[in-house]
Amino acid sequence: MENQTILYTLALSGLSDLPSLQLPLFLVFLLVYLMTLTGNLLIVLLICTDSHLQTPMYFFLGTLACLDMSYSSVTIPRMLFDLYTQKMLISVQACITQIFFIVLFAMSEISLLAVMSYDRYVAICHPLHYTQIMHWKICVLLVLGVLIINMVHSLIHVIFVLKLTFCNIKPLQGFFCDLPQVLIVSCSDTFINVLLIFLFGTLFGVVILALTFCPYIMILNTIMKMSKAMRSKAFSTCSSHLTVVFIFYLTGFFSYFHPNAKDHFAVDKVATVFYAVLTPLVNPLIYSLRNETMKKSLKRFVCKLLQIFRIKRQFAIPQPL
Repeated sequence: MENQTILYTLALSGLSDLPSLQLPLFLVFLLVYLMTLTGNLLIVLLICTDSHLQTPMYFFLGTLACLDMSYSSVTIPRMLFDLYTQKMLISVQACITQIFFIVLFAMSEISLLAVMSYDRYVAICHPLHYTQIMHWKICVLLVLGVLIINMVHSLIHVIFVLKLTFCNIKPLQGFFCDLPQVLIVSCSDTFINVLLIFLFGTLFGVVILALTFCPYIMILNTIMKMSKAMRSKAFSTCSSHLTVVFIFYLTGFFSYFHPNAKDHFAVDKVATVFYAVLTPLVNPLIYSLRNETMKKSLKRFVCKLLQIFRIKRQFAIPQPL
């Protein structure tokens, strides 16, 4: 530790080193961010205003949309700022704050997908008792439990990161403060931090994976006994959820569980873009395009807007004397 200067500002490698690409990337990801906010806000608005969507299933979907907006808002605005200013610098305090919210929202989303699997299991395997089992109090408690558990989980990581010192001028290989990358540039002993990542990753990974996929074994068994019409409807509601689960897990595992060699940095950045930027954009598209109830609700919403627009236009046109 001798002759080492403690750093209070960290450097980010960003998406590209080429200055000519900074503005095009800024415009592209600004558009992606606006589309992400619009799509997820529209889902929340439809669920809040349409009585047909005020069920536990869509309550969880609205919560997922809020988590998608929160997760993308932690990463993308900072990336846009760096692309615009081309400074690629972030204070240690801001970096640790970003880590807290990234871990919180990412793990909350994974946990919520497991809760949504349980909701689908009850709806399909125990339809007559669905309203008794998944009543509103239970739904709210499940969401609160997910947020509280993952807040504690995120806070534990942050507490141990706060004990680290940084004296390595090597930039973080990414466009936001990712926990493994921050540990790489630390000049302190990170054994405890790595151990926590391994223990929590194993615990949460095994438990959440089991809670997410095990219900589908019983769901599939029940679906095969249904009539053709009911089977089609059940597959429709489950396919959207499974598609989101597979996209989230595949991009997440590819980002964190492959060899981190130097020649993989470019691949890592592409995987991180899919995981942190494009997944929150794709989720509302999947649920809106593959869900008939959502599509009908969207049509009713558009018709109401057009009707309101016509009424306002009629009042705006001056009547002849």
